[in-house]
Amino acid sequence: MLFHLFFDVLADIDQLGFLRVFRYVSTRILAAAITALLLSFLIGPWFIERLKSRQIGQQIREEGPESHQVKAGTPTMGGSLILLSLVLATILWCDLRNQYVWIALLVTVSFGAIGFADDYNKVARKNSKGVPGKVRLGLEFAICAAVFTYVFTSDMLSPDIRLALQLPFTDFYEGYLELPVVAYIAFASFVVVGTANAVNLTDGLDGLAIGPSIISAGTFMVFAYIAGVETTVLVNIAGEVRSQNLAEYLQVAHIPDSVELAIFCAAMFGAGIGFLWYNTYPASVFMGDIGSLSLGAALGTLAVLTKNELVLVIVGGVFVVEALSVILQVGSYKMRRKRIFLMAPIHHHFELKGWEEPKIIVRFWLITLLLALFALGTLKFR
Repeated sequence: MLFHLFFDVLADIDQLGFLRVFRYVSTRILAAAITALLLSFLIGPWFIERLKSRQIGQQIREEGPESHQVKAGTPTMGGSLILLSLVLATILWCDLRNQYVWIALLVTVSFGAIGFADDYNKVARKNSKGVPGKVRLGLEFAICAAVFTYVFTSDMLSPDIRLALQLPFTDFYEGYLELPVVAYIAFASFVVVGTANAVNLTDGLDGLAIGPSIISAGTFMVFAYIAGVETTVLVNIAGEVRSQNLAEYLQVAHIPDSVELAIFCAAMFGAGIGFLWYNTYPASVFMGDIGSLSLGAALGTLAVLTKNELVLVIVGGVFVVEALSVILQVGSYKMRRKRIFLMAPIHHHFELKGWEEPKIIVRFWLITLLLALFALGTLKFR
């Protein structure tokens, strides 16, 4: 909205010509991050007090670590604050004519709605199970199937890249894996649903899920900018100077107009930092499923729309390990009646090994930062 006001309306006035600076994506990226951060800071204290007054407190699993029982009653559903800041900042600073942004917002808000229903069910019924797992997964896959059917069958993506799966460490223009449309829709849906639930499993300690989510959002901001920006560079090829856009220079898929997703990422980055202010150990508020599902769905959607589905495994390595630890634990117990970990997800394993909660949290953040740098390295090592 502000983008259209400043650029399309006020920038035409001679005295306000300086507002043309908002035509640049880089300016709006910075503005979106700051806006989301300020919204979180301004609304946060009032929002937490409202949660307390309505007695919307966290229900702690009985089978969880005993040390977590002291957290019972801490306000939850704080992910609403993340969603509000993210959506408002994005709408204020993005080009509202851009389909990529609306797809990302639609999936994020839809998964947030499922998370809200799950959290509300827990709070209303005073149990930690919420919406039945099969129902929740069914809704998640239905949303993704509908959205990605549109993405991969419409003219939103150009035909030459629409069904192309980008492979890390390879030149996109010399080799990629092309999938049938049905297979790509199923694969993309799995990526989003899997990421959403992996982030949900990671959200077990104060700040553990939001930290990697912030780092991942920053990483995809770079990917979205490179994939969509029209900036050109001069390249000397066999003694001949040629002009290439940044994506072609880095040998990744060029997706026109996807650069606006960088604004969405920036808003997610700012909203995440603002929420971390209240969620850091010891947490004043928990994000709940409304936060973890929406953040995970946002990251998965960004990976699909920027053709970085496989790189997401690197960027979200902590989320992948958390999900795998649960899968392995359940599988091992069903097949051998033996557990691999003291408790799953794996962060609980380290808790029972005697690690202090802040140590686990910070180390998982550091691992995510290293993985993000490695993922960014794939842009050059090809």
